[in-house]
Amino acid sequence: MIRKIKFEDKQIILVGTAHISRESMKLVEETIDKEKPDVIGVELDKERLEQLLSGKKWEQTNIIDIIKTGKTYLFLLNILLSNLQKQLGKSVGVKPGAEMLVAVKKAQESKTPVQLLDRNVRVTLKRAFKVMSLKEKLKLGGTLVAGFFGKGETIDAKVIEDLKDQDLINKLMKELGKQMPSMKQVLVDERDQYIAEMIKRSPGKRIVAIVGAGHLNGIEEIIKKNKKVNIKKITSIPKKRNYIRFLKWLVPLAVIAMFVGLFLLKGPEITFEALKIWFLANGILSGVGALLAKAHPFSILTAILVAPFTSLHPMLAAGWVTALVEAKFNPPRVMDFKNLSGVTSVKGFYNNKVTHLLIVTALTNLGSIIGTIIALPALVALLA
Repeated sequence: MIRKIKFEDKQIILVGTAHISRESMKLVEETIDKEKPDVIGVELDKERLEQLLSGKKWEQTNIIDIIKTGKTYLFLLNILLSNLQKQLGKSVGVKPGAEMLVAVKKAQESKTPVQLLDRNVRVTLKRAFKVMSLKEKLKLGGTLVAGFFGKGETIDAKVIEDLKDQDLINKLMKELGKQMPSMKQVLVDERDQYIAEMIKRSPGKRIVAIVGAGHLNGIEEIIKKNKKVNIKKITSIPKKRNYIRFLKWLVPLAVIAMFVGLFLLKGPEITFEALKIWFLANGILSGVGALLAKAHPFSILTAILVAPFTSLHPMLAAGWVTALVEAKFNPPRVMDFKNLSGVTSVKGFYNNKVTHLLIVTALTNLGSIIGTIIALPALVALLA
């Protein structure tokens, strides 16, 4: 799918592709040979280009930093998205991003400058995660897990090529906008703006830009109408919502205030009963989370012991502490990082020591959160 646009003194040739399509690889090669551009643009950022060229994706990951900074869910989402695309690519015998590699190699052969058109993938994922509502996150998670681990329909080359059809793309974009408006805004609309702006700023006069077919309409409209794009706005990470920060402090303070109130109003015996409820709810459910994650026995014990305390500290989480203990007994190996791109099943997620560590973190934290939700009404009841 090709669109030609005249913008000021530039001739822009947009090539819409499917990222796991042999036909797209052929189209890219033929278009570059025919148009002989002075700049070749690709829908990649620096990080993804390096990954495509080297074949390495996760080897430089510092898993402990991910756990400590609370980015567990974001990293798991990244793995799920990447490996889902890889699975689809295997169905048609094409590696994801193969058409971008074709463009880069053609550029190298002809010594044509390559322009990276896409926003940094980490910024995109962080912005998506920040702006999405809880409902959208749950819907996305369910869709990904179903698509990643379910059998579903067989994907063949014809299905992939059909996805480049303009009417089908428009239909899919509209449906995504209805189902997950925040996600579409970040993953599609903002990237349309960013890519269009990078093309407009290109030093070339004749530019062949290789982009996903789903971006064609948006990019074309922005360039033709010369719409203003606030690059600074769409490349910044939104700050956490104030009410979330407020809740992180409010819940622990409210629990501590209830313990103090119970001691002053009801006496030591009722206070002890409240402490027992708090420790059992948080400890047991956090331990159950670690158990479901198939953590080491000492890690499960750690989850049980630390959860009642970490729940009262807004800057700590039971899963972080438990994962650090798990890392001592089952430290990830270099091979585990190299094999992350091959994790294609639930069993694989548990067997790989990197993803297993993330599962321990996530399920232990989830258990602690559920424990807090269960314990709070019980504490309020004792105050009544």
